[in-house]
Amino acid sequence: MKINSVDLIISAVRRSQYPTDNKPEFLLVGRSNVGKSSFINTIIGRKSYARISSTPGKTQTINFYLVNDEFYLVDAPGYGFAKLGKQSQKKFGLMMEDYLTERPQLKQVFMLVDFRHKPSKDDVMMYNFLKHYKIPVTIIATKSDKVGSTSHQKQRNLIFKDLDIGVGDDFIVFSNVNKTGKSEVHDKIYRTL
Repeated sequence: MKINSVDLIISAVRRSQYPTDNKPEFLLVGRSNVGKSSFINTIIGRKSYARISSTPGKTQTINFYLVNDEFYLVDAPGYGFAKLGKQSQKKFGLMMEDYLTERPQLKQVFMLVDFRHKPSKDDVMMYNFLKHYKIPVTIIATKSDKVGSTSHQKQRNLIFKDLDIGVGDDFIVFSNVNKTGKSEVHDKIYRTL
């Protein structure tokens, strides 16, 4: 899949701001600091299109990136970041729940987990939520370059066990440093379209 164009169309805070052109949407979810911006930049082949923040929990909007005028990569606020007040966390939670359950354009969720660690309680909750609503999900294990190759199988097993990954859900080991998994993500998008 060749990426020819990318445009940030809207940073939305409510449903009325979402795009209305009915193009397919691929949502990125994951805890704060899991590497969603780096993932986007790697997938679209741009160095710093999605801004990488040194402050976790900075994304507080749902960002719609139109790719090749064909589909959207949708970047959601990171979950599980404690510095956000309870009110903000609740607001984001409701906004995400509404998007996930009421958006017919949503074709696939890329759920990013940190390959170096066991999934957090928030990761498990998110995965269970997606399974409950039968939303197609691909697990993306980020930062794989920081895990020695001898530990890869152990980490993979840990994530599969903790999330209780279902039959038919894809699992992609990913690194924005050495581009591991990039072509698999492209293939997944291409097949879904």
